[in-house]
Amino acid sequence: MAKTLPPEYYQKLEEIQAVDFVLVELTLYLDTHPDDSQAISQYNQYAQYGRQIKRTFESQFGPLSQGSPNPSGEYWTWKSGPWPWQV
Repeated sequence: MAKTLPPEYYQKLEEIQAVDFVLVELTLYLDTHPDDSQAISQYNQYAQYGRQIKRTFESQFGPLSQGSPNPSGEYWTWKSGPWPWQV
């Protein structure tokens, strides 16, 4: 039986996905406009915010990716799922 997740899980995961989308779009823009200081500033702000919300998400719900730190030294949290691509 699948684990029931709180609505907050989905809200935070959607926010992470939105920030990641913005970062991809800004990266593509900056590839063709490397001197746009406003876009560079936006990219840096979103990158910092993305790291922050991912840390918060992982502390509450577990790892988002293979390279994420294991918050528990007592057991391997990666298997606790569901994995982000399973929701």
